[in-house]
Amino acid sequence: MPLYEYACTSCGNKFELRQKFSDEPASECPSCGGPVQKLISQSGFSLKGGGWYNDGYSSSKNSDAPSCPSGGSCAGCPSAA
Repeated sequence: MPLYEYACTSCGNKFELRQKFSDEPASECPSCGGPVQKLISQSGFSLKGGGWYNDGYSSSKNSDAPSCPSGGSCAGCPSAA
């Protein structure tokens, strides 16, 4: 079930609710009973383990290829052949 974050417009209380997609959004603060507003928050989605993300899109690439001795791109470098 998704986790939704709400903020009370009266007292400023922020809280999270685990709700089904079919549930109605929260309408009152559990602390003061005031009106609440649903917040847009960062999702908790993360990919774990190996697979397409680590192989194709990860920023930390562990390449087994030797680095270019000139320190730049080896395109057209005689040692690249």
